[in-house]
Amino acid sequence: MTSRVRRGAAVAIALAVGALAAGAGAQDPVALQGPDAFASIGDRTQRSMAIFTEAGKVFQHPRCQNCHSSDERPRQGDDGRPHLPTVRLGADGFGAAGLRCPACHGEANFDAVGMPGMTNWHLAPVSMGLRGRSIGQICAQLRQQDKDGTLPLPDLVGHVTRDPLVIWAWGPGPGRRPAPGTHETFVALMRAWVDSGAECPAAGR
Repeated sequence: MTSRVRRGAAVAIALAVGALAAGAGAQDPVALQGPDAFASIGDRTQRSMAIFTEAGKVFQHPRCQNCHSSDERPRQGDDGRPHLPTVRLGADGFGAAGLRCPACHGEANFDAVGMPGMTNWHLAPVSMGLRGRSIGQICAQLRQQDKDGTLPLPDLVGHVTRDPLVIWAWGPGPGRRPAPGTHETFVALMRAWVDSGAECPAAGR
């Protein structure tokens, strides 16, 4: 699909579903402390849990949870409402046949109609869902994936460091709250969590 056709589709769908972003320039008020803020915690396990709890502010943010939705349907907006039109995960994460993610989401935001975009735009597998889960549950899920070999912790750190979709969360365009803090701080937290033993808070937290 050419960029002109994709852009035309984006305009049509955005107008049809009222997807124009509101509140341009909104900023997320949640700060993100770096690993040094937890250096005074002498117990390594407690320090590791505290570090992940801080990183969890990002995992529980709509910029992450809308695509890591825990089911086959993405969410949208800061309120996490079901995506319109009704797209599904599809076999490869890029949407079902006839309604593929790249049909509307290009390689950059199309701010004229409030359409977000980034290279390789797609929905995360259900196994990597974040929505509706506590920080402790998210942490345990990441550890389980490391145990299963589906996403070893070094690969997870690489993912949050280099993946353009992750980085996009801190520059999502007008009308969308960016993820807390900075990308660099989040990466530093994830590295520090792994280096400190990758310990998890209680599942109910």
